[in-house]
Amino acid sequence: MAHTTDIRREGPRPALLDLYSCAGGAGKGYDRAGFAVTGVDIRPRPNYPFTFIQGDALAVLTTLIESGNIRRFTAVHASPPCQKRCALTVGTNQSRGWGGTHEDLITPTRELLDASGLPYVIEQPDGKADVRKDITLCGEMFGLGVLRHRNFELGGWNAPQPVHKPHRGRVRGWRHGRYFDGPYVAAYGKGGGKATIPEMQQAMGIDWTDVREELTEAIPPAYSEWLGRAFLAHSTVGAVAA
Repeated sequence: MAHTTDIRREGPRPALLDLYSCAGGAGKGYDRAGFAVTGVDIRPRPNYPFTFIQGDALAVLTTLIESGNIRRFTAVHASPPCQKRCALTVGTNQSRGWGGTHEDLITPTRELLDASGLPYVIEQPDGKADVRKDITLCGEMFGLGVLRHRNFELGGWNAPQPVHKPHRGRVRGWRHGRYFDGPYVAAYGKGGGKATIPEMQQAMGIDWTDVREELTEAIPPAYSEWLGRAFLAHSTVGAVAA
């Protein structure tokens, strides 16, 4: 099905569906870019700051497509769980028998997004081979206290890759029995010099949740704000060209 760049609005703002939303790191950025955001997550997310639907993302998306209600939205962002072949999971934990055995959610998500006819973004950590690296973003591009490289596959639209600025130093923490200091914190896990909850909040620009699991799974809102603004600029150019 062909994609559309029609700007469908909820009130004065275009509507965006935020799948696998967690607590709203991506959603907050799209909100700042000018979207009315609706999140979907299988777990209850009382800290999610926008309209929220608790449910399986694939089931909700299927229902929206089959009912025609998907046409309420202008675009979709999806952050499927990265457990299968995620570099962090496989590289760090493979010796313990973890990683590589989890359900692949990216393929069915992409198939449904293609069927929806809407432009979309699929986000995954660096090292995930199942997502095209149309755009790669890093915290240093936005002056953040984390590196947190993320790859984004763009479906039905495109944007230029921003310059990846040189890192200013190391990520703080212990590596192979040696402690390193640096301008960035490790916003995942516990111990080993990894970030405290207040450090993660400050480093990523997230102040509406203090739940460690939600912070460790979030992308900095600066990433999705950049993507949202790029999408709106692309759609405006496309509308003028048409």
